[in-house]
Amino acid sequence: MHPIDENGIAQSPPVEWRTTGPGAHSMQTNASNRFAFVPHIGGGNGVNAIFQFLFDENTGALTPNDPPAVSQDGDLGPRHYCFHPSLDVLYFSNEQGCSVTAYNFDPDAGRLSAFQTISTLPSLWRGRNSCAQIRINPSGTMLFAPNRGHDSIACFLIDQESGSLTRAAIVPSEPVPRALNVDPAGRFLYAAGLDSGKLAAYEINEAWGGIDRIGTYEVGREPMWVLPVSLADGQTG
Repeated sequence: MHPIDENGIAQSPPVEWRTTGPGAHSMQTNASNRFAFVPHIGGGNGVNAIFQFLFDENTGALTPNDPPAVSQDGDLGPRHYCFHPSLDVLYFSNEQGCSVTAYNFDPDAGRLSAFQTISTLPSLWRGRNSCAQIRINPSGTMLFAPNRGHDSIACFLIDQESGSLTRAAIVPSEPVPRALNVDPAGRFLYAAGLDSGKLAAYEINEAWGGIDRIGTYEVGREPMWVLPVSLADGQTG
């Protein structure tokens, strides 16, 4: 954990260093900035668990929660996650499990408890596949998870009371869609193909719970991240 100066630049040395295990892939804090989670993939490359921490925003200290980790039901391999904007629910993409798991989040204790796991793949798919990033639209009505192998994006509708997921569509993507993101207005999804060097743009269609491709752009070799931003003139770049 590194301090940040008044210009937003990370400083050294770190104020906190926590050893968890192999396979850590991402880390975020919740909206109150009191809790943090670190998912670890499985498949022999990680410990297949989600580590839970208490976070002190004043000192940068990370303290293991009780329990310190959330074990997985099988070799799911949690990799990335996102928070629902209004519900106490988190969604994790499972790299090895080729699925998304929804967790109830206790905002007082900072603990997770799984309540649903749903596949990102068609039922008859038998080829190799893994999941990567996961994104939710700003209104919290739709969730997106890419399939690397099936080369598609799984689209889910979100129940606004329970947070449970219903898979609405699986849409073809560029080869190996590792990175994807939603624009700040929630109208478009962008997904980068690691093997094609192209960025696919989709219009989000909440009426049927899917996405419609509207453009494809050359972006260079092995794109690893997608970050739409709102520009000063109101446009998105």
